[in-house]
Amino acid sequence: MLSGLVIVDKPQGWTSHDVVGRMRRLAGTRKVGHAGTLDPMATGVLVLGINKATRLLTYIVGTSKTYTATIRLGETTITDDAEGEVTEARSAADVTDPAIAAGVAALTGSIQQVPSSVSAIKVNGERSYARVRSGEEVKLAARPVTIHRFDIHSTRRIDGGRVVDVDVTVECSSGTYIRALARDLGSALGVGGHLTALRRTQVGPYTLEQARTLEELAEELEVLEMSLAARSLMPNRELSDEETTEISFGRRIAAGPGAGTADAATAEKPAAAFAPSGELVALLADTGSFAKPVLVFAPGTGPGSVTGAGTGQEKTGHEKTGQEK
Repeated sequence: MLSGLVIVDKPQGWTSHDVVGRMRRLAGTRKVGHAGTLDPMATGVLVLGINKATRLLTYIVGTSKTYTATIRLGETTITDDAEGEVTEARSAADVTDPAIAAGVAALTGSIQQVPSSVSAIKVNGERSYARVRSGEEVKLAARPVTIHRFDIHSTRRIDGGRVVDVDVTVECSSGTYIRALARDLGSALGVGGHLTALRRTQVGPYTLEQARTLEELAEELEVLEMSLAARSLMPNRELSDEETTEISFGRRIAAGPGAGTADAATAEKPAAAFAPSGELVALLADTGSFAKPVLVFAPGTGPGSVTGAGTGQEKTGHEKTGQEK
């Protein structure tokens, strides 16, 4: 059974669920999930897991992401992006480049961000965007996010400066809304703002260079085998033959070299353990002087074969995470 990750270059206008549906047909399996949604307007890296590799998706969801984007200053929309109607327009002619740079700097680092109201976040069991579309005013609580990098590449003054388009690169923590950054930058500058283009270029260790379009994948389905996917995603631990046998039966072994330090493997951030053959055996967490399996795979039975049950923490990307998107 084919298992692994597929790095898709999502086309504009497709939902992440649309891409999952297409991959189910291409891979010939229902068991396909994604590691964090992209809005229909956005393009770029969407990580999919096939069959047993859906178990890895929960560890990809929380990784940092990188985007290229265009922010339009001078117009506010109901969705904070170009897909929503303009609700307010104020000339940005007096907004200077130094003021834009200062606004970007204020939104860099650890910040409290209010997600876009037109988002997949649930409010009393219902998606926020559904409540907004039904005419309800929704106010979401601020949440901590980290903007590791917010670089301005160029500014373009359009229609005599009535609007200003700002091309940026953003590297951020999971859960960040790039639309909200556009909204907040425009608000801080007093002219409003929204997102007109968004392309995700990296999710964790997986980059746009690895991504393939759906058309390319229909020609040749490129799957990143689970051992290779895990090696780039997590800290690695090489096992002896004896340790491989013990872990394959779900038994604990001696803790890894990082045990007792900040580098210790945990259930949320486990280490990928490999047999001497190079196959992925398990995901391990250090507990005291022992390492115990979070999820066990079977060496020697083909790529991505799972024999052991996990701890119940795994989830597939079928769920909407509410992340940007």
